[in-house]
Amino acid sequence: MKTPILGAAYVARSINAADNKLINLYAEATPDGGKTAAYFLRCPGITDLSVTTGISSSTDVKVRGLWAVGDYLYAVIGASFFKIDSSWNATLISSSVSGTGQASMVDNGTQIFIATNPDGYIYNTSTGVFAQIGDPDFPGAVTVGYLDGYFVFNQPNSQRIWVTELFDGLSINPLDFASAEGAPDNVVSLIVDHREVWVFGTNSTEVWYDAGQPDFPLARIQGAFNEIGCAAPYSVAKMDNSVFWLGADIRGRGMVYKAQGYQGVRVSTHAIEYAIQSYGDISDAVAYTYQQDGHAFYVLTFPSAEATWVFDASTQMWHQRGYSNVFTGNVERHRGNCQAVFANKVVVGDALHGRIGYYDFDSYVEFDSVQRWMRSWRALPTGENTLKRTAQHSLQLDCESGYGSDTAYDSTPSASDDLDPQVMLRWSDDGGHTWSNEHWRGTGAIGEYGRRVIWRRLGMTTKLRDRVYELSGSDETKIAIMGAELIASPTRA
Repeated sequence: MKTPILGAAYVARSINAADNKLINLYAEATPDGGKTAAYFLRCPGITDLSVTTGISSSTDVKVRGLWAVGDYLYAVIGASFFKIDSSWNATLISSSVSGTGQASMVDNGTQIFIATNPDGYIYNTSTGVFAQIGDPDFPGAVTVGYLDGYFVFNQPNSQRIWVTELFDGLSINPLDFASAEGAPDNVVSLIVDHREVWVFGTNSTEVWYDAGQPDFPLARIQGAFNEIGCAAPYSVAKMDNSVFWLGADIRGRGMVYKAQGYQGVRVSTHAIEYAIQSYGDISDAVAYTYQQDGHAFYVLTFPSAEATWVFDASTQMWHQRGYSNVFTGNVERHRGNCQAVFANKVVVGDALHGRIGYYDFDSYVEFDSVQRWMRSWRALPTGENTLKRTAQHSLQLDCESGYGSDTAYDSTPSASDDLDPQVMLRWSDDGGHTWSNEHWRGTGAIGEYGRRVIWRRLGMTTKLRDRVYELSGSDETKIAIMGAELIASPTRA
């Protein structure tokens, strides 16, 4: 029978109910004549672009923000601001950018506004002048957007949103602010989408537009108010013709929402919310979005919890991403900390060592860290467990085989490319609480496309009459999983 290996990540509060991990794999639908309705692909790795920043690869510093304008990519790495060309040569513009958190960046065609909470900076791409915003009326900025010639930003620890002078981020009129007063909560974040400003408070959200008013140009949209706020200022991102964010309100926190009209629609599952709410402090969550091969991904990372969750808008399914720390043995947060599209690549900034790389389907590491994939699932389909013991005769993995590689992280074919990549199987007969030893099988050396990946004599389920299987691997090879076939027979007990 077909064992239900395909599906989303869903680890329930009770793992006896569901223990479906999905790490560094995502599903792609095959609606037209495919072998199966969907299959798993390995998430892309991150290939280092070797940008010449002069920052050592061992330096503990992160890429705080990326923004592309014209022929250049701009990056905030630690306290430094760089201009990077399409050959990945970097020019240091400034080494005095304050803060250590995310840098919110946007441009008006000539100026780039960098908000580092509380400080703000302007870089003029025409003159090459970089300057901190020194206007005495500048109150500080957490996040920044652009609308109709204005930079729009929210003041730290307040209900206020501000605009700069038209096309001049260095000039602030002391009267060019308004308060988001639909609810008595502070503004934590904002984003401009479809020429409207979404203003997120701790417990509520309201939407403003450019009304062209003489004193303050923005005005609230009547009826565009809802009682869902934002739990993390840098979790707000645009994707799929909408806005996504990590929500909070007076009743709780930790649900992920997508804007539908002017309302928030929940896209997280109970399992994702259970994981998020177990992290403690989620206010440091950061998110970015990107598109690749027709998939639109919302990548939500919790730095203090060392966890990254990803929502795929094309399938409406969640999966987890991360790298395997060779020193701790744990799967930790994804290395990507921010994103931009530049030089026909989806570029990401490193959260650990200040590197810049790009998403690469032919790479199976994140910069220099091992990418381990994993899938766990219930052996029997939902509703088919009769609570009788079963003899598990064999499990055959339906996957693409014959992609052996060498052991070096170079993705370059060579004479030594004869390694037989290994897939590890283990199982749990108590709902996922304890596990068997690993049982390894090869997926075939290069060109061995007919290799069967099969495990036999898998024993008998025990007292719970249940089994959870787990597959994993870390070799530097392609992984594509179409399904799995389980041969099992019930016993009388």
